[in-house]
Amino acid sequence: MPEEKKELSGIKKSAMLLILMGPERAGSVLKKLDDDDVEQLTLEVANLEKIDQDLKDKVLDEFFELAKVKEFINQGGVDYAKNLLESAFGPEKAIEIIEKLVSNLQVKPFNFFKRVDITQMVNVLQNEHPQTVALVLCYLQPETASQIITYLSEPLQVEVIKRISIMNSATPDIVKEIENKMKDRLSTFTVQTFSQVGGIEVSADIMNSMDRAVGKNIFDRLSERDPKLSEEIRKRMFVFEDVVKLDERAVQRILREVDTKDLTLALKGASEEVQDVIYRNMSKRQAQMIKEELEFMGPVRVKDVDEAQQNVVNIIRKLEEAGEIIIGGGGGEELIV
Repeated sequence: MPEEKKELSGIKKSAMLLILMGPERAGSVLKKLDDDDVEQLTLEVANLEKIDQDLKDKVLDEFFELAKVKEFINQGGVDYAKNLLESAFGPEKAIEIIEKLVSNLQVKPFNFFKRVDITQMVNVLQNEHPQTVALVLCYLQPETASQIITYLSEPLQVEVIKRISIMNSATPDIVKEIENKMKDRLSTFTVQTFSQVGGIEVSADIMNSMDRAVGKNIFDRLSERDPKLSEEIRKRMFVFEDVVKLDERAVQRILREVDTKDLTLALKGASEEVQDVIYRNMSKRQAQMIKEELEFMGPVRVKDVDEAQQNVVNIIRKLEEAGEIIIGGGGGEELIV
């Protein structure tokens, strides 16, 4: 039995943990996982028989250790976590737990930036080489990266988006070197890993999250310098104005989901071409009501119009992800969301 416990796979331990959580908590966890992971875990749970108390204790203890060390790392970094664990479990056990965490939970590089505000990030990055800035942003959430880019100089904005788009991967040595540099400037921790970074998809995610005025300016300048790259990024994005590229069935399906208030406000800032497409795919009565509402609507904030248009775009993306509509570009050119 001791040997069997040592050889337990990660998926089997996870299945045991789900059972010990109970149905309600386990269900909440499964909702956050990928379909493949859910399938594997469900199959493993179904195949598990009675779990003896020693094995329960072992699995729970290991989970507690990993959760605790991750909390320590988030609070003060790897060195901080290592010192606390050494005090509690001794040097060998501390190293074993940290190595297990890094391999199982995939602690990512530049994770320390989560505790740094946007202003500090900009101050650190604005004088760095564009390649360095691009690499760092690839490891951040698109929303965070877009905020940082907004505050960079215009030439640097374009250069960073371009470099993110053509970046494929980063070696551990380069990542470590840049992390150490950031660590020196922010007095925080560093974690090394190797992963795929950058690419046009990452640029598209960042641009989708960016303020529209800033994004338009970047695209205008990038189109002058590298029109092919600019078009490739655009093809992986979808903005409200792109509804003109959808077929009528898709537009009609979208309109069944969109809130009338959002749609009316979104059309306030839309081109005549976009308005014509929308009106053409709804009942004459509904179209007339919206036209009248727009006619009597007073001045509105650009921010409110942008938000309404983004709400419509979010619905379009959800329908596309569910396979209910297909997003295609004009002239047979496909757009990838």
